[in-house]
Amino acid sequence: MSKLLSRDDFREGVFLRDGHSCVLCHAPGQDAHHIVERRLFGASGGYFLDNGVTVCGPCHIRCERTEVSCDEVRTAAGIKTVVLPDHLYSDTDYDKWGNPILANGMRLCGELFQDESVQKALSDCLHLFTDRVKYPRTFHLPWSPGKTEDDKTMADTSGLEGEEVVVTAKLDGENTSFYADYIHARSLEYASRIDRDRIRALHASIAYDIPVGWRVCGENVWAEHSISYRDLDSIFYVFGIWNDKNTCLPWDETLEWTTLLGLQPVPVLYRGPWNEKGVRAGGFMPKPAETSYQDEMEGYVVRVTRSFRESEFRRVTGKFVRKGHVRTQAHWTREIRPNPFVERL
Repeated sequence: MSKLLSRDDFREGVFLRDGHSCVLCHAPGQDAHHIVERRLFGASGGYFLDNGVTVCGPCHIRCERTEVSCDEVRTAAGIKTVVLPDHLYSDTDYDKWGNPILANGMRLCGELFQDESVQKALSDCLHLFTDRVKYPRTFHLPWSPGKTEDDKTMADTSGLEGEEVVVTAKLDGENTSFYADYIHARSLEYASRIDRDRIRALHASIAYDIPVGWRVCGENVWAEHSISYRDLDSIFYVFGIWNDKNTCLPWDETLEWTTLLGLQPVPVLYRGPWNEKGVRAGGFMPKPAETSYQDEMEGYVVRVTRSFRESEFRRVTGKFVRKGHVRTQAHWTREIRPNPFVERL
């Protein structure tokens, strides 16, 4: 990533590099446009030279409306480096506002999508957005030893300070989202598979009780991945419910909804004030205390008990994964088999 600049130096550097002319139409430059929205960068403001281009007034409006893609803007300015906020992923294509763009041209709603100013900017292209939402990738807690090179880690746990939190068991399954009219895993496509048949049936039995635009997110543990579960009581465990404004419900409301829907919440290991030292030394691994849950654990997840928007997710939710969690050589989908507990359900 290029050097972080001050706001003034950013504007001056962008104009100087582009010859004070709009990179799109070559009219006199008026604005130093952020290719990727500055609010997505947090405190830094995204003031990196390679995240800025000189534009005239009309072209600036076109860029804000995403009529011109980020890649088109970079190409016009001769920029070869894609600058993204730390929490976004280089293998994903985003529009100016951080909304992921799918291969078919449709877009997913990103963390700023519900913002009034963003809605106004995108008013002419809202038809391009699907109402499906990929569950955010959970960052590792700073002391989590099970990180891979593709994972991201919380810089610190300051977002949890002063909060009440709940620590839950991290189950080794397939992240799955239920809607009133659809079901999918990490990918929005949901191909038929033996481990999904029972989940589809479960979804069909409760879908009419899920409010339109809401999603019930949980772990499909029908199939054995890297852990063989013996003592579970359900093939689906809920870890979060999101409303039609892409806001995660408070934990207590989540529990109320799981009861209403006849679903199981993920096992709770601890609930109380956040205390990093206490959580790190809390003895959650390898088995939790004060719960009947006795299977081997992949790790645990921490989240605040209050509601939060997706833009807060990476600061108020984190996971711990034990080192060497994956012990199998081949991917679990090569030979799909049910977890042992499934036989008694």
